[in-house]
Amino acid sequence: MAAETLSVGKRVVETGRVRVRRTTTERLEKVKVPLAVETVEIRRVPIGKPIKRKPRVRETANEIIIPVVEEVLVVERRLVLKEELHIRKVRSTENHVEQVTLRQQNVTVDRVAPQSSDDGQPSAARPKRPSRSRRPGIQQRK
Repeated sequence: MAAETLSVGKRVVETGRVRVRRTTTERLEKVKVPLAVETVEIRRVPIGKPIKRKPRVRETANEIIIPVVEEVLVVERRLVLKEELHIRKVRSTENHVEQVTLRQQNVTVDRVAPQSSDDGQPSAARPKRPSRSRRPGIQQRK
């Protein structure tokens, strides 16, 4: 009686090679950015009336009022509210142009022929399928 046996194995077969190169490019680009600017306006309001004690600093919706007092020597000494400083914040926005350097990296993939096997014969190759890249900035060359 005869019987057959089967021996299954696997081996590594080189089907091709690729070379990957990455390059970086730079370019200058102007960028507009809004910048908030805050300034103050000071308006002096003359008062000139006698007071008994120094008034407090007070705030309104958009102003800070700081009383300025001086002592005036008369027959008697009195506090006289000389003036108030009305300080108002003024907000504005201006466009500012700045030149910045932007970098971009590109990758090139080149397909290289496979090396031949140990016996001098080219190794068996699978049928080539067109490869597609799904990432921007990657180019494939054959």
